[in-house]
Amino acid sequence: MEQQDFDVIVLGTGAAGLAAAIRAAANGATVGLFEKAETVGGTTAWSGGMAWIPLNSKSLAAGVKDSREQVLTYLKSLSHGMMTDDLIESYVDNAPQVLDWLEENTCFRYQPVLGFPDYHPEHPGGLPGGGRAIECPLMPFEEIGEWGTKITRGYQISGTYMMSESSMARNRPDGGVTESEYERRSIRDERGAGQAFAGFLLKACLDLGVIPVTGTRAVRLIEEHGQVVGVEFKRTDGSEFQARAAGGVVLATGGFEWNEDLKRSFIKGPLTRTVAVPTNTGDGLVMAMRLGASLANMREAWWVPTIDVEVPGWGKVVWQVNGERSRPHCIMVNREGRRFTDEAANYNAIGNAFHVVDVASFDYVNHPAYMVFDSHYLTTYGLAHQKDPNNVPDWLTTAPTLAELAVKINVPPAALEETVLRWNTNVVQGADPDFSRGVSVHDRFWGDAAFGMEPQTTLGPVDTAPYFAVQVNSGCLGTKGGPRTDGSARVLNVDGEVIPGLYAAGNAMASVMGMTYGGHGGTLGPAITFGWLAGHDAAERARA
Repeated sequence: MEQQDFDVIVLGTGAAGLAAAIRAAANGATVGLFEKAETVGGTTAWSGGMAWIPLNSKSLAAGVKDSREQVLTYLKSLSHGMMTDDLIESYVDNAPQVLDWLEENTCFRYQPVLGFPDYHPEHPGGLPGGGRAIECPLMPFEEIGEWGTKITRGYQISGTYMMSESSMARNRPDGGVTESEYERRSIRDERGAGQAFAGFLLKACLDLGVIPVTGTRAVRLIEEHGQVVGVEFKRTDGSEFQARAAGGVVLATGGFEWNEDLKRSFIKGPLTRTVAVPTNTGDGLVMAMRLGASLANMREAWWVPTIDVEVPGWGKVVWQVNGERSRPHCIMVNREGRRFTDEAANYNAIGNAFHVVDVASFDYVNHPAYMVFDSHYLTTYGLAHQKDPNNVPDWLTTAPTLAELAVKINVPPAALEETVLRWNTNVVQGADPDFSRGVSVHDRFWGDAAFGMEPQTTLGPVDTAPYFAVQVNSGCLGTKGGPRTDGSARVLNVDGEVIPGLYAAGNAMASVMGMTYGGHGGTLGPAITFGWLAGHDAAERARA
């Protein structure tokens, strides 16, 4: 069988894999970077491109008041026993250094996103005023030539603006970017959001001579004398080969959200949709399990409510309903026609509401759910780029009255009318006594900016006919369980001992965040941090 030799092998080209490859190569290691898909960037390139990096130097320089103790207090307040101190501390201590190292040693650039609140800002140690999220500036993709066409492209988050621009004009899908600015950006193919995040990391790899090999799936780890020494691969053309690495193998293959058997075995509740790249089928997880890796956090995912929509050029797709839920004049109800949660809560937290089981019916009582809104909402804010009440797409249900709408979506008409009446009455009083919507700064941040940061940013009556509804499903950005690791991203076996030569990062590892989500970019922050740590340790191991 054909054999290739490297110091370090990295599997996956999302943020974790690219960061691992960069750090290993910068240490002088020869790096084999392999990608299962034909494109690179993974779900990172589809994302909003923010990373939650507390204590980053640029935020602190801008005047953000934060401390190590405050960050640790915040994370531990969300733990519910699902986080481990060694991983939390490794993340908090290393993440800011990783950012500075990347800027000092590569083309990677970042800027603080000030004003974005943490996802649980009122918890001990939380920052209601934000300051822990970062993003990349616009990147000119002309600098990477044909690789610019090989980055995965998403359908929901435009790569032509930055998320900070979206926050400044958060009721506009274009992020408030003018047409002339779009034209200027097109000259050098300047992209933001996840495109920029993945693009900068990819360029850093290319600058170091690390060329991703696409269309190559890792199928089995090679273990000799108790340590991982390589990987068996299969190309899309069916040919097979081996690659060996003196330093070890970094698993950065993403989660298992596209593997129905693994979801059935591990996930705690309904997970019927995902917005992750379809190559995330748990390959790294399965390979690690064969070697006796200890697993953790397997029941959890980065939860997000989703709807099914039609997008021109893409067909039927899964659409995240995030900021849309926070705007006034809309609520969510279950199949009984009742509200069941704070609709404006962060998307990961709201996922837990879908997992409530009624012990009598033994059914998930809140899944699926329905987002219900009125004509004022549709014409003012729109949903999935739809704003015309006279040209309603097939995926959206409409009716002249709430009772008729209830019949169409198969919920009790009287219950829906009663729910909306109670909501409207509470809105007039300026509060939501049932689920505290609008109390948290986070709730108000993504509402209607015309109301500033008052509760009215998210509280508004559903009272203008015609009425609309769309089914909401339990989805995810990716799963967050996997091999347990130590603070250097080394995989541990079931006895708690390091498996020599095996590392995991990103959604391929058991997430440092446990069941929660610290803030904007809670996936990408740990991904680049533990990817970087894995690349560093593997390169040092190869040198030794």
